[in-house]
Amino acid sequence: MRLILIVFAVLAVTTASAQEQGKWQGKFEQLDQMLPTPNEYRNSAGGPGSKYWQQRADYVIDAEIDEQTNILHGKETITYTNNSPESLSFLWLQLDQNVNKKGNEDFGYLFGGVRDSINTRTMQFLTRPIEFQAGHVIESVTDMAGKTLPTLINNTMMRIDLAAPLKPGSSVSFKVNWNYAITDRSMFLLSREGYEYFPEDDNRAYMIAHWYPRMCAFDDTEGWQNKQFRRLGEFTLEFGNYTVNITVPADHLVASTGVLQNPGEVLSDVQQARLAEARKSYDKPVFIVTE
Repeated sequence: MRLILIVFAVLAVTTASAQEQGKWQGKFEQLDQMLPTPNEYRNSAGGPGSKYWQQRADYVIDAEIDEQTNILHGKETITYTNNSPESLSFLWLQLDQNVNKKGNEDFGYLFGGVRDSINTRTMQFLTRPIEFQAGHVIESVTDMAGKTLPTLINNTMMRIDLAAPLKPGSSVSFKVNWNYAITDRSMFLLSREGYEYFPEDDNRAYMIAHWYPRMCAFDDTEGWQNKQFRRLGEFTLEFGNYTVNITVPADHLVASTGVLQNPGEVLSDVQQARLAEARKSYDKPVFIVTE
């Protein structure tokens, strides 16, 4: 039996550090020049104020890998709740996979970039002919009635224009269908995702990250955080719930964040017993799947 490992990442709903920092402010610059002016949303220490708010984004995602074409197909329903005091006439989504497309301003960094010195291996990566598919293909963006919503894609960001402004305290749901070609990790020097091919076994291990279109953060200090994804930085996500259905061939093994909902369908009785043991064992690793 072939055993193919797939790792799905970036389902975390906690807030990560912002991917781009401002210009260097100097070692002795006063803190009050860096923090926003205190108000009812943020106090003088930079913490939540009496009227602090945070947006919410809930996802229902169906994802399926085609191992013949190495394409990940997905469809998702996003429910976005506007807890801000502002009405929003449009929404911004991140399309992080577009950073892998040719012509992206950060494309060279994936292949090592050009620095003060460069070795032969890096030179080969930078000068060889490269032909491959990459980037999110947005098949459709519709409201819940199936009506197409206007969109504008700017590199790694996509704006969705709403039919009516989303008022404070209101929610809106919409659907996004998409796909992207999973890239070959052997082509890249700095990639944290893609697939690795093992010719001796005719196997592939898939490392899946930055994979689904997701809401940009919106806050009281910056508004929409819609700066371009710059690959080596990180991002901010809104809190929310995720329901994710992952479909893969029967001989694949999936490792992911989250809580497994159907162990009886995807694990044998022995494997389920090992999983139960792992939940209460803290002194040594428990291997759930061994062959």
